[in-house]
Amino acid sequence: MSGNDDRHRLTHSVPKWLIVFALAFTGMASAYMFTLVVPIQSELPRLLDAPREDTAWVVTITLLVAACATPISGRLGDMYGKRTVVLALIGALIVGSVVAALSPNIAWIIVGRGLQGLTTGVVPLGIAIMRDVLPPGRLGTAVALMSATMGVGGSLGMPVSAFIVEHFNWHTLFWVSAGLGVVAFLLVFLIVPQSTLRSLGHFDVIGMIGLTVGLSGILLAISRGAEWGWLSPATLLSGIGGIVVLLVWGRYQLRTREPLIDLRVAARPAVLFTNLASICMGFALFGSNVLLPQMLELPVETGSGFGVGVFETALLVMPAGLIMMIISPLSGWLERTVGPRIMLTAGTAAVTVSYIVLLIWSSTIWHLFIANLIVGVGIGLSFAAMPMMIMRSVPAEETGVSNGINALARSLGTSSASTVMAAMLAAMTVDVGGRSVPTPEAFVTCFWIGAIVGVGAVIMSLLIPRTPTQEAHPSVP
Repeated sequence: MSGNDDRHRLTHSVPKWLIVFALAFTGMASAYMFTLVVPIQSELPRLLDAPREDTAWVVTITLLVAACATPISGRLGDMYGKRTVVLALIGALIVGSVVAALSPNIAWIIVGRGLQGLTTGVVPLGIAIMRDVLPPGRLGTAVALMSATMGVGGSLGMPVSAFIVEHFNWHTLFWVSAGLGVVAFLLVFLIVPQSTLRSLGHFDVIGMIGLTVGLSGILLAISRGAEWGWLSPATLLSGIGGIVVLLVWGRYQLRTREPLIDLRVAARPAVLFTNLASICMGFALFGSNVLLPQMLELPVETGSGFGVGVFETALLVMPAGLIMMIISPLSGWLERTVGPRIMLTAGTAAVTVSYIVLLIWSSTIWHLFIANLIVGVGIGLSFAAMPMMIMRSVPAEETGVSNGINALARSLGTSSASTVMAAMLAAMTVDVGGRSVPTPEAFVTCFWIGAIVGVGAVIMSLLIPRTPTQEAHPSVP
């Protein structure tokens, strides 16, 4: 039986909406891993009986593993089957969750959280699967929904985690994530067809090692620089060493016959500027995730906050994720009518406006609520447009790894935002009742940074060529 016949048989035997639902649920479960421990982050030193610099790894390790594993899993999916790799990543999520749930000490918690970080690759792989199995008329809406899960899962997960922490033992968080993983595994195994479209060749092991070492060095410097000291030997060695390794890795990728990542494709203007815009949008999204909850939760007497509880804060932040989900069907229509380039520009502009709103109005809870809704609109449009821009510009057999690089770009933005915003808030503090808290001016400075990065995202979107070099949608036999 030919590849086209296989594709016909597999994609027609299962309703398309079920495939989209299974992949979207998996994407939301993956995104939830990043906000899973947010409600207990400040309490981790007490809960784990460990220094704060050690407990920071409970968050940092997930980010590091996700950033390194996402483009690698994309390449593995292109070569050996996207569904197979998705199932393997979900399996890692389940194992990691159980390990963390049963962990007797912080070391095993970190191991479990690292395994949870592997699952981030299911989002770009899910988008690639959709390209393989869905007809062009349904692809835009489905990709928009899948891409939005990166924000939706985190936003919806925050109140769930807050509720669990307030009413149950904190280990329950990991049992819940394990349960989500089991459901996601069954959905993908029973519903999602295996794509017959493969990229031939051998897996670039040397390229994988080089990319992992280089990215780990840079991300370590970004995420831990404020704690280690920006000019400390550890930070400089990690950051400069990571850059050097990536430069050598890039030269190797250009010279080898079967590279892990085809840098010539990644350098195409449409792909390059989309990924640069992704870095900015990842920064803007995570910047709001860092700033707004802190403002809401800080006591009123500090002059910087509103004294809202953890669960109430999560409920106030959650609607942004709902907005992203609601926008998904609209994004599919917009992609077909005005194109993803205009969508990306509109999304980046909306996020920029949200920070400008915060610069002008941030004196009430409703100001923050409305600004966060605007963020949801901007991220919903942008995250839907980015994978469509990528798929219009790369060969079909490189969809997985190319969307993995795009997800990596967003990860670089989020990790940078976490560090920069935390450094700004820590540098401008005042003592209130023996507690060091950020000043109102610190938040204003962060809003300015977010607005400037948003403008950068708008500029990057405008530099994307109007006519892509590759047609987005595969032909449907």
